[in-house]
Amino acid sequence: MTLQKKTVIKDSEGLVTEIWTDIATVWAAVEPLRGREYFEAAAINAENTVRIRMRYKAGVKPDMRVIYSGRIFNITSVIDIDERHQEMHLMCRELMAG
Repeated sequence: MTLQKKTVIKDSEGLVTEIWTDIATVWAAVEPLRGREYFEAAAINAENTVRIRMRYKAGVKPDMRVIYSGRIFNITSVIDIDERHQEMHLMCRELMAG
């Protein structure tokens, strides 16, 4: 999967453009939420909510996004498991096409 960071660029006429830049490509596991987690997430919104498990990487923030198998996931929360800087979970919502 690829982590991306948003950059806002303002041109000489004052027009603002947002671009996404790749910052890292890492191994990760994408896990759909199921059971109680799934229904709690669905009560909040109807979007596809997933947990992405990966090795700890400093600097990952909720204003970033993930590209995985051609799908785009907005990061909603970053969890450093047991605050040990070894594994992290990214709680994400899939950006649905359409």
